[in-house]
Amino acid sequence: MRVIVADDALLFREGMTRILTEMGFEVIGQARHGAELVGLVRRDPPAVVITDLRMPPGFADEGIEAATEIRRFAPQVGLMLLPQYVEVHHALRLMNEFDGAVGYLLKDRVSDLGAFAVDIRRVAAGEVVIDPELVSRLVGRRREHDPLAGLTDREREVLALMAQGLTNAALATELFVSPKTVEGYVRSVFTKLGLTPGEREHRRVLAVLQFLRKP
Repeated sequence: MRVIVADDALLFREGMTRILTEMGFEVIGQARHGAELVGLVRRDPPAVVITDLRMPPGFADEGIEAATEIRRFAPQVGLMLLPQYVEVHHALRLMNEFDGAVGYLLKDRVSDLGAFAVDIRRVAAGEVVIDPELVSRLVGRRREHDPLAGLTDREREVLALMAQGLTNAALATELFVSPKTVEGYVRSVFTKLGLTPGEREHRRVLAVLQFLRKP
């Protein structure tokens, strides 16, 4: 799978390139800032772009800006953003602007190379990959007329895991319960939220995210 890496730090770009190559990916380009990233993708679109969120010149949201532009002219390219720490406002903007083939993971998650490789491939396949810490904040945030108020603590836990993309089988393993019990939790969550599970697991994730980003 062909990827492009973007980060202002040379050591990070080189280190990420080495890691990705060892995991079987083909790194076809490196970018130092958003404009350079957009140019590389225009010339030779990869399967996935892996980019920092903050880059020169302003170190604000250049990664998201570049991702937005790339999505306009190359909608088939997956976008994996790697922030240094969770910034909910940036993450919510990301979820509002992209309905699929996008990931938001803390750079620390790259330490689990096997999981990171799986997440890159999920993004390339059109799925949404969200950092567990962000999911926890979104599920746990307090809102006026909170539509999550009707969920039990266990159902909130199930919702958070679903938003990370876990299948029912994975939920059963994570929660140490039977698949039948998980089916009951999932059915209850969607009933209480007025959401209908889709046929594919990542459609279920998108439904959850659509709900979570409501004010």
